Amino acid sequence: MQSFRTELENPIVEKDIIDLEKKIRAFREGKIHDEKFRSLRLARGVYGQRQPGVQMVRIKLPFGKVTFKQLLRIADISDEYASSNLHLTTRQDIQIHYVSLDRTPQLWADLERDDITLREACGNTVRNVTASPNAGIDPKEPFDVSPYAQATFEYFLRNPICQDMGRKFKISFSSSDEDTAFSYIHDIGVIPKINSNNERGFKIMLGGGLGAQPILASIVEEFLPEDQLIPYIESVIRVFDRYGERNNRNKARMKYLIQKLGLDEVLRLTKIERTANKVKSYKIDRDTIVMPALPQQTTYPQVEISNPLRYEQWLATNVFEQKQEGFYGVYIKVVVGDIPSDVARKLVAVLEPLVADEIRITQNQGLMLKYVRKEALPALYNGLTELDFSAPGFDTVADVTTCPGTDTCNLGISNSMTFARVLEDLIYNEYEELIYNRDIKIKISGCMNSCGQHGLAHIGFHGSSLKAGAKVLPSMQVMLGGGTVGNGVGRAAERVIKVPAKRAAQVLRDVLDDYKANSIADEIFHNYYDRQGKDYFYQLLKPLADLTTLTDEDFVDWGHQETYVSAIGVGECASVIIDLVATLLYESDEKLGWANESFTNGAWSDAIYHSYNVLIGSAKALLLDKGVSSSTQAGVIREFDAQYVATNEIELNTSFNDLVLQINQNEPSEEFATAYKASATAFLETVKAKRESVLQS
Repeated sequence: MQSFRTELENPIVEKDIIDLEKKIRAFREGKIHDEKFRSLRLARGVYGQRQPGVQMVRIKLPFGKVTFKQLLRIADISDEYASSNLHLTTRQDIQIHYVSLDRTPQLWADLERDDITLREACGNTVRNVTASPNAGIDPKEPFDVSPYAQATFEYFLRNPICQDMGRKFKISFSSSDEDTAFSYIHDIGVIPKINSNNERGFKIMLGGGLGAQPILASIVEEFLPEDQLIPYIESVIRVFDRYGERNNRNKARMKYLIQKLGLDEVLRLTKIERTANKVKSYKIDRDTIVMPALPQQTTYPQVEISNPLRYEQWLATNVFEQKQEGFYGVYIKVVVGDIPSDVARKLVAVLEPLVADEIRITQNQGLMLKYVRKEALPALYNGLTELDFSAPGFDTVADVTTCPGTDTCNLGISNSMTFARVLEDLIYNEYEELIYNRDIKIKISGCMNSCGQHGLAHIGFHGSSLKAGAKVLPSMQVMLGGGTVGNGVGRAAERVIKVPAKRAAQVLRDVLDDYKANSIADEIFHNYYDRQGKDYFYQLLKPLADLTTLTDEDFVDWGHQETYVSAIGVGECASVIIDLVATLLYESDEKLGWANESFTNGAWSDAIYHSYNVLIGSAKALLLDKGVSSSTQAGVIREFDAQYVATNEIELNTSFNDLVLQINQNEPSEEFATAYKASATAFLETVKAKRESVLQS
């Protein structure tokens, strides 16, 4: 690992990778509890698979932006360390699978040579910041949100306030009121606006999320000035970190904190935190995203299109005019989001002479190309056709989104990947006229957690199981009526009925047939669904749920030949909670070291927040000695005062509450950082002494 010191130019990244290698070694030697180690590796993008002994590695690509060189690097990495496949995700990441844990530090180092990170791709952190894939070229956008998404990614990466929250935190940037980045299902969703003074700003949505219980975000700002965006997000995250649930991970998202405290109280606390923010105004560099290199070739030879009808369908559904005159954006539909590494290399070879050197991964697991000249479209179509990447119907009924399901995920209950292929074939073969329909979206998840975004689908499915006597069979929960309305407003799909998995394809037929037969002229699916009502669809699909008519085929999941066996592992969508006193004190020591390092570097705000975490962590450790486990940091503060300060077991000059919450009463100055860090240092020593006396008694 020491060779990384000379191979990587960025000392911060180098330190991250060396630290990961040390943590893996300590874990192998039994020096780190495996549950604690899980949280450590998750924050470095290393995620357990369904298959024992191997890992999924999530590669964090802010707003899905990837260059040709980076894509080739990832393909090489997948060949060297993984299964020679690249999986595109709904959060615009790339995942590779079947990676040995011990090889992840070298894998990370190899990725960083082309400025690609794993840091905070998983775990209880700010996850990949997503954005509309057409941001920057969207004819409908007020301005390009890409620089703002990039600035948000950079500001919160390695930021002390969001390294070990109660759960993950998701942020999205839509390019226009069409809200193609789904602001309404994010912890913070952002839509660009220009006010009457021609100033830039953002509409802000807060507290959305999917999962097993979808909750739609609330509109909290109609126009937030652009320089206030990052300070606002920082204040919200500080509130989430302090008051968010930490014991019950099923109730630990921002949406549940708002349910618990109320939206007005969360917003009040957010305003209080502004004092402690690292910055009060943050000017975004609008030029931080450079114009991608355009193809040098400007004239193209005539090419013969082998299937003119298919080409016209492709032009109608996968190609659009950019706001930059004379150029076109092109979408590539990627079936179930999988690209073999050898195909990725061939794809780059096709693209280099024809499109700009920037690809965007889309939320429906496809790709978007930029700056294609009209004259290059026939050659591009032919090149994509050779790779089976020219299927029409991008982001239409025929473009089914899915998570990996039981192929690799611990939480998968039924197979979603094969089922998605079945549904796409069904559309192309039986409903080809619907490949032009962008109103209806079909999404599938292998379990209730909505990684495939079934909760915002017009027609959604998630994996489940049913009991028939003593037997268990794979099933699909049918969800209907969700989707984007626009300008921050969306709809959560409703659970309608659960059917055996092998009958779920017939569900789609029945719904589409009824829509064709009974919808009013030009009626969108939302209006059709609302007019008919949930019970109408329950009755329509009820015969498919009849378990008295089961056949042997119903007990076999999609993509399998053997009889179904339900097998659910431990989920790793965020780190599990581990309350070991020694581990907490060890972590407090480590965080105090980070505080000292930040202070030495003049990063006063970071030093203060690390010191805050020292106070919280060491107090939590002593509370555990009394069997007191608080589910929030605010609860730790309150309980420590009750259990130790009020009883004079720990003597402080003030209450623990007042000691700790100086953090949001003071500007992050050198003077305050000095005093606060000294208080944290002294408190940790007091806690250690108390702990030692307990052990000796």
